[in-house]
Amino acid sequence: MGDKQDAPTAAVVVAPDGVVSGWCEGGRLLLGWTAEETVGRPVADLLVDPPPGFPENHGIGSGSTGVVPLHHRDGSTVDAVVTAHPLHGADGRALGHVVTVQPWGRRPVIADRAFEQCPFALGVYDPELRFLWVNASACRVMAHSEEQVLGEKYRELFPELDDMAYTDQLSEVARTGEPARLITVFRPLGSNYANAWATSMWPVRDAAGRIRAVANWGFDMSAEYWARQRLLILNKASGGIGRTLDVIGTALELARTPVPGFADLVSVDLFDEVLRGEEPPSASAFTPGEAIALNRAAQHSAKEDTDRAPGPTPPVSHTPGSIAARCMATGTSAVELAAEPGQGGEWAFGPGLAADPAHWPPGNPLIDGSIAADGLTGRITVPLRARGALLGVVAFSRRDRPEAFTADDLILAEELTAKAAVAIDNARRYSRERTRALTLQRSLLPQGLPNQEAVEVASRYLPGGTGAEVGGDWFDVVPLSGARVALVVGDVVGHGLHASASMGRLRTAVRTLADIDLPPDELLTHLDDLVLHLASDLRPAGHFQPTGESGATCLYTVYDPVSRRFTLASAGHPLPLIISPDGTRTPVPAQPGPPLGIGGLPFEATELELPEGSLLALYTDGLVQSRERDVDEGIAELQRVLNHSATSLEALCDTVLDAMLPERRTDDAALLLARTHALDPHHVADWDIEPDPAQVPQARKFAVDQVDAWGLEEASFVTELVVSELVTNAIRYGEPPIRLRLIRDTSLICEVSDASNTAPHLRRARDFDEGGRGLLLVARLTQGWGTRHTTSGKTIWCAQALA
Repeated sequence: MGDKQDAPTAAVVVAPDGVVSGWCEGGRLLLGWTAEETVGRPVADLLVDPPPGFPENHGIGSGSTGVVPLHHRDGSTVDAVVTAHPLHGADGRALGHVVTVQPWGRRPVIADRAFEQCPFALGVYDPELRFLWVNASACRVMAHSEEQVLGEKYRELFPELDDMAYTDQLSEVARTGEPARLITVFRPLGSNYANAWATSMWPVRDAAGRIRAVANWGFDMSAEYWARQRLLILNKASGGIGRTLDVIGTALELARTPVPGFADLVSVDLFDEVLRGEEPPSASAFTPGEAIALNRAAQHSAKEDTDRAPGPTPPVSHTPGSIAARCMATGTSAVELAAEPGQGGEWAFGPGLAADPAHWPPGNPLIDGSIAADGLTGRITVPLRARGALLGVVAFSRRDRPEAFTADDLILAEELTAKAAVAIDNARRYSRERTRALTLQRSLLPQGLPNQEAVEVASRYLPGGTGAEVGGDWFDVVPLSGARVALVVGDVVGHGLHASASMGRLRTAVRTLADIDLPPDELLTHLDDLVLHLASDLRPAGHFQPTGESGATCLYTVYDPVSRRFTLASAGHPLPLIISPDGTRTPVPAQPGPPLGIGGLPFEATELELPEGSLLALYTDGLVQSRERDVDEGIAELQRVLNHSATSLEALCDTVLDAMLPERRTDDAALLLARTHALDPHHVADWDIEPDPAQVPQARKFAVDQVDAWGLEEASFVTELVVSELVTNAIRYGEPPIRLRLIRDTSLICEVSDASNTAPHLRRARDFDEGGRGLLLVARLTQGWGTRHTTSGKTIWCAQALA
């Protein structure tokens, strides 16, 4: 195709009868016809479709103009702008018309040069996608000259692009006539970079509206496109890194986020102290020439599409002088490339200014052919630092793509690492605090359940998941006088150290109140008063109220194996489940009272008689309530899971936890299972005593005979002495009725009850005092003694250890 400035303009003289009477050289250049071939012929012979203004007799109307298809001598059609000018003689007589013919689309020469030199790639194709015209920029992109592509079909000239979206879209525009825009990403010939092109396509129509061609323009928007891709990766990192307060989980999130969009392999190495939640080593801990020992916390690969196998983190050693060791020592990142990007030492036609060496920071990149031996084309190593502390190192590697890392890629890697470093450090600090809270909480919970014969017990306590703080759930088993046992479970609302400390105070208070043998309802009343006092003592002068016991609940129960009576009272806590030996559920006719710390409201005690072998389940709401089910549904499920016939309560605890607790729990859960025992009636002896000092010898004889009958002759002397002292005190200071009871359990228990509420106490007798030594003797000769108040009086008891 010649220069556009050589495109001819033809002038034709047409006589009044529509016959060509004059023809110029421009007509020959434009249409190929000579003067000999056209002069004397009707002008209409040159027209494909005569436009309006050309009459039926082939005359030409004055002043008519328009785009007209003309017959070329070679049989093709030439679109031209035809304008008719009337021609008159000196006398005004009409001599015909002068018709000017210009190629359609005629532009000034400078406009043609503007299109030729446009930095955008411009092209025009016929409906079959044959090249009609391209500019110089398009030739550079295609690596073909204009002469090589004109008249060729796009699909045949570039078969590798035949099924690409760009080619398909060109065909679609030619078929439908609908313009289109799209972005295509491809790697130009001779480039190591994938380029992104923005392209606009539109149909080209003639005067009759028929699609005669398809045109397009495109420009390289790689810099903007890859900047947007980096922004998308950062946006993904914002929602994908730091979702859990777990060091390993956060490291794995960092490894997964940039794969495969940015890197093919990411590894995260952390110090062992970071994994344990401890402070990372200081810079002074590194000895020059000594290898740096880390642990591979996470690794993710696009090729295998798998993560590092779960389990203990494998150790990784970075030798002195290695890139990783150098980065950790200096606190700066390093980029390694297997070879110079591009060819001949020049940077390839890449994503904009990102590939410009001037944009690299000092010292980067390092051309290191040794990484090619590992199958890598590039690697970015970034030290993992947060709040001035060095946590480890991260490596971003490419091995399955020819694109070399750019300066902008280094910025992205450092941004990802900085964000992850803060999240990992947060997880480390949380892990440390959670470990401390768990240590505190477990130190406050019973380390082992006490030995007693009233019930067989098993328990479980599980803190919330790693994403949850430590809560305030607790349980306890407290042996009481008379072979009885107290089963306790409670929950402090809230999480954290405050909840754990509050739980410890409440558990200590419950044990203290249990030692004075208060009934369940009275114990909760005293506990409620204590919570109110603690809350007022802890209230600060400022505006902030610390989490305390005001949101606590407690269930206190007492089981007596002699009478098989089970007494309970609840302060806002779920009632226990009771399964009879035959498997039926025993209803508990009680309602939980108000939570602790409300004050002014009573607590009610409920008493039931249980058959021997009943199964008791005491629990906290963390066991039965979750996001998937409410409390009532959880209790029904717990009822279904409990198996009264289970031979092992320990195994039953595990079964319950497996069935009830979700994999990702958010609250603590405590479970206390107990199977009741009944004391053999032959191991209990009762005797009513008249309030007469003469009854003391008979009481001693009754006790000695019963102890001998049990085969406990070695305990006869002490039993005779303590019975004499306790019965004498009851007759002298108490009120009838008076009752003596002996119980053979793990210890030999002696109880004397009367109707008086006056409690005795130890005192030091003077040398000449006639009394005051009885209780002192009882305390010295027995394992323990105490007073238990009842609704009808009090009971003085003591217990002797049995071999």
